[in-house]
Amino acid sequence: MVLKIYAKSILNRHRRRDEWFLDDYSVNPYSGCSFKCIYCYIRGSKYGGGTDGNLGIKVNAVEILEKQLRRRAMKKEYGIIALSTSTEPYQRIEEKLKLTRKILEVILKYRFPVHILTKSDMILRDLDLLKEVDEKAILPDDLQNRLEHGLIINFSISTLDEKLARILEPGAPQPEKRLETMSKCEKKGFLTGISYIPLLPYISDSEEELGVMVKTAKDYGAKFIFAGALTLFGDKQGDCKTLYYEFLKKYYPELLSRYRALYRIFPQPAKEYQEIIEKRARELCERYDVKYKLIT
Repeated sequence: MVLKIYAKSILNRHRRRDEWFLDDYSVNPYSGCSFKCIYCYIRGSKYGGGTDGNLGIKVNAVEILEKQLRRRAMKKEYGIIALSTSTEPYQRIEEKLKLTRKILEVILKYRFPVHILTKSDMILRDLDLLKEVDEKAILPDDLQNRLEHGLIINFSISTLDEKLARILEPGAPQPEKRLETMSKCEKKGFLTGISYIPLLPYISDSEEELGVMVKTAKDYGAKFIFAGALTLFGDKQGDCKTLYYEFLKKYYPELLSRYRALYRIFPQPAKEYQEIIEKRARELCERYDVKYKLIT
């Protein structure tokens, strides 16, 4: 079921810039997602309410964004806009609606920089528009000497195992398709990279597995790599923790006790685990000569 949503606001201003993705703002033209990734942190989090798992379209998004960006531009409050942080900007219905493209046209008009987070090859449709965004965007003053692009394209991958990806991300393009799409973007001169987020504990987070992932990203032309832990929210039916544990029971029952220990209290794994992943990813990026994160 597709719901029509009339948003009061579409441009979300962060209290402070995200240290990893460098975004000061976020825009989510859709609510819910047709890719149906079972580990998606939106399922069960405070950001997932209002649609009951259905896909929602913010039908007045372009009109609202026009007003909000005009005001920000007049005040010269330029900052990177993340598109999107809680849903896929290039999911299936975008091919028909072109809502993300229309939003990008407004962003271009007011010359804001953009960080696109996606799993989709549909982004290739908009490379003409994205090239203009890249060339004309005005970066915030403190980033002008640290970034050479007004557009960042970031592809999300959790595993290179095609069979596993079909289970975990049933509606999304396969990992190889994402890598091929990233390569096409890189060859067109875009700043592109891979977010290995979320890594799957004891499945895709080992040094051996992550080493293959980093080398593969490098081979396909990635200019940067992120690596981050899996977040598991909720205990209700349809929440990501419930769905992910059902996946484990079916395919990796031997890991259930380890996951319950890792996620004993909080939705994120223990700080010690996250520090191990961070250190492992950074060292592997140094080994394969690819930047870890955008600014380090």
